[in-house]
Amino acid sequence: QVQLVESGGGSVQSGGSLRLSCASSLNPDSRFCLAWIRQAPGKEREGVASMYNGGGSAYYADSVKGRFTISQDNTKNTVYLQMNTLKPEDTAMYYCAAGSAPICKGDDWLYNRWGQGTQVTVS
Repeated sequence: QVQLVESGGGSVQSGGSLRLSCASSLNPDSRFCLAWIRQAPGKEREGVASMYNGGGSAYYADSVKGRFTISQDNTKNTVYLQMNTLKPEDTAMYYCAAGSAPICKGDDWLYNRWGQGTQVTVS
């Protein structure tokens, strides 16, 4: 069974940084999109970053451009989200997700594999 397991969430003060990790059991020889999608209480899901597992250019939501960076380590089947200059509005549950799509974007309907989520709280 395919698993995506997130880690690295926590509480941080405004302006601080966190790095989220997502370990994947997906076949690295397949081509798929990996994304970080967040959901704050009472709000809709927002895709913040995504990229192909084979690398290439990444997608970022306007709300995080210049502050967040998605990257991956294929030797570890792990995707990361480096979050800098965090703001209170970044507070949310962050999910790692995977799916097949011609273009990797933030739309949550593109993704059919989801992790359990990791909480990020910025105060």
